[in-house]
Amino acid sequence: MIIRRAVTSPWCGRKGHMTEQLKRPLPVRVRRQPDGIPMDDLFRSRPARAALLPRRPPPDEPDLDERPGPALPGWAAVLAGAAALAGAAAVLWGAGAPGRVVLPPREWAALAGCVVVAVVSFGGLTRGRTGSAWVLSLFGRYRGSVRRTGLVWISPFVLRRRMDVRLRHWRSEPIAVVDAEGSALRVVVLVVWSVRDTARALFAVDDHLGYLREQVEAAVARVLSQLPADAFRSDAPTLRDAEAVGDALTRMLAAECRAVGVAVFSAQPTRIEYAPEVAAAMQRRRLAVLDAKHRDSVLTGVIDAVDDTVTRLTSRGLVELDDFERQALVKDLTVAFYTRGGPAPQDQE
Repeated sequence: MIIRRAVTSPWCGRKGHMTEQLKRPLPVRVRRQPDGIPMDDLFRSRPARAALLPRRPPPDEPDLDERPGPALPGWAAVLAGAAALAGAAAVLWGAGAPGRVVLPPREWAALAGCVVVAVVSFGGLTRGRTGSAWVLSLFGRYRGSVRRTGLVWISPFVLRRRMDVRLRHWRSEPIAVVDAEGSALRVVVLVVWSVRDTARALFAVDDHLGYLREQVEAAVARVLSQLPADAFRSDAPTLRDAEAVGDALTRMLAAECRAVGVAVFSAQPTRIEYAPEVAAAMQRRRLAVLDAKHRDSVLTGVIDAVDDTVTRLTSRGLVELDDFERQALVKDLTVAFYTRGGPAPQDQE
């Protein structure tokens, strides 16, 4: 509320005139509620809905970028191990019979070295499979990834974990969401994905598959809340446009899962249906809308047929009608056509 106070000025224009009074408004005081929210803010209109944009993705860790790990071809390890065994056999052969082996310390050291080389060479041999990779770590630190196939040698002193990098698909269970009108829906989504960065998929998150499932539920709830499931009275965009909904889901999931090394190629809803508690009501509403559209189309056809019939009769001079007779003819033709479910097909002249 603005309070105005009259202030008398000591200045007078001419002698005998009344003193001019200046009105100066006082500062506006806004009452506030106990929680500190201004009263005017409580009645402001709600802001417009923001555009559907990807949220800020999780921060990336540069140290977890996938890089090639230390590995050698398997044939080199086999040769090294065979050479070590041959050297150990030569040392033992030179010592004489096994029961009377008497070796100096230098030969014992050579024999022990050959045995260690053979154990390391054969102990590091492993098989690389197509569509899988080995993730290597040493004392909890990432040492690299090996995507080779066939016989490969990896140091036996590092921890090896196999990870599937093939193209995979996952079909979700029915997810409970609501559309823009608040109607309960059940949605099933098919996601096509693969592990792009093995280091991030293993170390950046506890379970990359569980993370993907949670992000699918969050993305579905966000995307499907932007549009109604059906537009009963208009031709507005709806969730029945599976291609547009799938594109929005794919973009959002790809942005959210990039930080954990998962590449999402496609996320398509395979089934969008109403929840059981509202399905019957929505079915009745859809049937009512379809019936109204059918009646409207029939009425439009009847009106067009009546207009064409009256125009032909009068333009060819078959009948002469005044306003009253024209109205009566229109009424009779409308009732006749409408009771038969629409006008009969006319023969082409």
